[in-house]
Amino acid sequence: MNRFITAFIFVLLTIGLSAQKIKVSANQRYLVTETGYPFFWMADTAWELFHRCNRQQAELYLTKRAEQGFNVIQAVALAELDGLNTPNPYGETPLLNNNALTPNELYFEHVDYIIKIADSLGIYIALLPTWGDKLAKKGWGIGPEIFTIENAYNFGKWIGNRYKNYDNIIWIIGGDRNPRDNSKDIEVWNQMAEGIADAGGGYEQNLMSYHPQPKEGGGSSTWFHNEKWLDFNMHQTGHCANQGTYKHITHDYNLSPVKPVLDAEPLYEDHPNCFNARELGYSLAEDIRRIMYWNVFAGAFGQTYGCHDVWQMYTLDKKGINQPLRPWTVALDLPMANQVKHLKNLMLSRPFLSRIPDQTMVLDKQEENSDFVIATRDTNGAYAMIYFPTGKSTRLNLSALRGKMLKSWWYDTRTGNAYPSKNMEKSNAVQITPPTKGKGHDWVLVIDEEGKNYPVPGKKG
Repeated sequence: MNRFITAFIFVLLTIGLSAQKIKVSANQRYLVTETGYPFFWMADTAWELFHRCNRQQAELYLTKRAEQGFNVIQAVALAELDGLNTPNPYGETPLLNNNALTPNELYFEHVDYIIKIADSLGIYIALLPTWGDKLAKKGWGIGPEIFTIENAYNFGKWIGNRYKNYDNIIWIIGGDRNPRDNSKDIEVWNQMAEGIADAGGGYEQNLMSYHPQPKEGGGSSTWFHNEKWLDFNMHQTGHCANQGTYKHITHDYNLSPVKPVLDAEPLYEDHPNCFNARELGYSLAEDIRRIMYWNVFAGAFGQTYGCHDVWQMYTLDKKGINQPLRPWTVALDLPMANQVKHLKNLMLSRPFLSRIPDQTMVLDKQEENSDFVIATRDTNGAYAMIYFPTGKSTRLNLSALRGKMLKSWWYDTRTGNAYPSKNMEKSNAVQITPPTKGKGHDWVLVIDEEGKNYPVPGKKG
C-alpha cells in the first residue's frame, strides 16, 4: 500500500511538468523555450545514468536533482565505463555483437524509461549517443572502436528517430574526445549528427552541440563552429581550480557567426584537484562557485555542474575512477549541489536575454588568479552584476549604467540571500568593498537603475 501511495503522489506532483522544446534565442546568445521564455542551462553530469542505475535509482537521482534546481542532465547512451561489454542492471548491453547497426531494444527500453521520468520532472536530457572511445580509444576509455564513416550516419538516424518526439532531448555529439589529426574523426561525427538531424526533421528541429576534451582557446568551435548542425558551443575546462575558465567562454563569445557557449565540464565537486589528491587535495564548493560565476558572467548561457562520485554512480562494490570519496547517493547532498540554484535564480531575476559581459567596468589591473573580479550587465544599462570571488576591494566604472542614482544589493552566492546596500551615484570610478573577504567569501554586487522595481536578486518578479 505504501508503495502505491508513493507512486500516486509522484504522479500528482509531476503532472504538467513535461519539458517544452528548447531553441536558440533570436540574438543567438542564449536558449529559450518554444514560448520564448529564457532558459538558463543548469546541468548535472551523470554520464553513467543509463548504464549503472536501475529504475528506482534513476528515479531517486532525478527527483533529487529536480528538487535542487537542476534542469538538464548530461548522460551517455553507449556509456563511458566499458559501456558496450558491461551490462546494465538488467543484464543488457546496448548493441548486439557490438554492432552499431543492431541496437538492443531491451537496453534502450531502459533508456526510454529514464528519459520519460526526466520529462515528467521538467528535466532535459543532454544525450550523448556514444562516449568518444567508441571512435577513438586514445584518451579516456577502452572502446572498442566501432564507429566509422560508413555506420555513423545510420546509427545517428536510428537513435534520432527513436527520440525525435521527445521534447526534452538535447543532442551532444562527441563524448570527451577531440578529433585526431590526420584522421576521419570530424567526418564521422558530422555523419552521426547528420543522421540525427535527418531523422528528426532537419537542423532546426534538433538542438545540438559537441562535447570535447580540454583545449586551450576553443572547444567544440575548433572543429565544428561553422557546421549547420552545431547550435551552441561547449567547452570542457578541466579539473583544476584557479584556472581562468572565463577565457574559454570569451574566446567563443567573440566568434562569428555568433553562437551560444557554455562550460559543459568544469572541475567537479569532490574531485582530486588536477588529479593529484595527495598534494593538492580535493575540490571544494568555493572552487566550483568561482568557476561557475566566472563563466556565466563572461557570457555563457548557463553552466554545468558535476560531482566526481555521481558522474560514475560510484558505490562501494565498484572500482572507483580517480579516488571517489563517497557513494553517489550520499554525494547528492554535497554543498555545491544545493547552491547551484542560487546562480540560476540570480540570473533569471533580471532581464536575461539582453545581458552582455563587460570587463571595462572593472578598473583595477588584475592577476589571473582566484581574486579575479568579473562583470556583466544589461546591454541598455538597466542593471549590472559584478562577481567578487574573494571579497577583494575593487574600483568599478559605472558609467555604462542608466540613470543618475543606482540601487544596489549584495547577493550571497552560498545562501541565495540578498541584502540591500547603499544607493550610489553613477560614477566612472568608485571603490567597492564587499561585506566580507577571504577564500570562500564570494559575493555578487547587483546594481539596478533606480525606479526599475526589479525583484530582490534571486527572487521571481
